[in-house]
Amino acid sequence: MILKKGVRLTKIELQIMNAFWRLGEASVREIQDTFQSKKRPAYTTIQTVVYRLEEKGALRKVKKVGNAYVFEPAVTRDATHRRLIDDLLDLLDGSTRPLMAHLIDSGRLSLDDLREIEDRLKGQESQSAEGRAEGAGGRKGGARH
Repeated sequence: MILKKGVRLTKIELQIMNAFWRLGEASVREIQDTFQSKKRPAYTTIQTVVYRLEEKGALRKVKKVGNAYVFEPAVTRDATHRRLIDDLLDLLDGSTRPLMAHLIDSGRLSLDDLREIEDRLKGQESQSAEGRAEGAGGRKGGARH
């Protein structure tokens, strides 16, 4: 499942989702316990955010234990990250250069990261070339109608 169209997650929602992705299934109390005691939001705050995440399609109830519901992520971390990055790129008019420049300037992008990116790009290029070759050569191995 993906987030409902047009839905954006706030910082606290992302923090709570990170806890769910780590734990899998959890109650509101278990999520609250993942926060450091100095920065721990009130139980009712976590509860409100969890129910808001359920309304947005990011969480779903899986069972009830006593008076407490147990929730699980309804979206993957990867899908959520892709959505956030796409939103950021939209703000940058689709240009990846400001993002890449910031990652380099802030020291958050290593040479190993660049090598991995290069390998992924090469993989995409070879897949694209294979797709073009199949398209130009007709159907591959299928029955003709």
